[in-house]
Amino acid sequence: MRSSPMPESFSDALLTAADTALRTLFAPPRAARPTPRPIPRTTPSAPGSAQAQELSAQDQRLSASLMRVNHVGEVCAQALYTAQALATPDPVLRRHFMRACNEETDHLAWTRQRLDELGSRPSLLNPLWYAGAFGIGLVAGRMGNAISLGFVVETERQVEAHLDSHLERLPAGDAASRAIVAQMSKDEAGHASEALDAGAAELPGPVKGLMRMAAKVMTTTAHHL
Repeated sequence: MRSSPMPESFSDALLTAADTALRTLFAPPRAARPTPRPIPRTTPSAPGSAQAQELSAQDQRLSASLMRVNHVGEVCAQALYTAQALATPDPVLRRHFMRACNEETDHLAWTRQRLDELGSRPSLLNPLWYAGAFGIGLVAGRMGNAISLGFVVETERQVEAHLDSHLERLPAGDAASRAIVAQMSKDEAGHASEALDAGAAELPGPVKGLMRMAAKVMTTTAHHL
């Protein structure tokens, strides 16, 4: 999935928001970059391939649960960035958010591909996660450029920490999932840095705490559903 051309007006952003929601939830995502893979690698993997079969049943279930959580995070990223683009009256910032949304599409595609390889599925609650994240993005986008960008910084910092924890939890033999998560972590750090450079404000401690609590509920539920 790639989003529509970057919107220049509110009406364009509204149409893009609807298009992104439908594509994120119902269309196969398409990445602009190749899926990160461990080196050396000779043949593409597929559902039921050696990359999945070489794991024990327990390790395969663990990897699938963690990658499902990561996929949910990317569903939420699509919603957050799209809502922030819709809410801001600043066309420059709107383009910034939509560019970030497009870049996050790679992560959405990579995690979905890995779920397929592991013989698993995305979260059954993805429409709920998307709606909740979209609402949060609308609120953040209406609080001014600095706060909206600050929300991006804190979100990406928490996601980066979350991905790093998954690198510690993923089975040692699951090099394919580990390669994806490692690249995602690097990308999230880059998005946080870009938002800081664009003028992000530091969010208050209580807001950061609420964001961590909401993320905990989402990740715990998505691990199973």
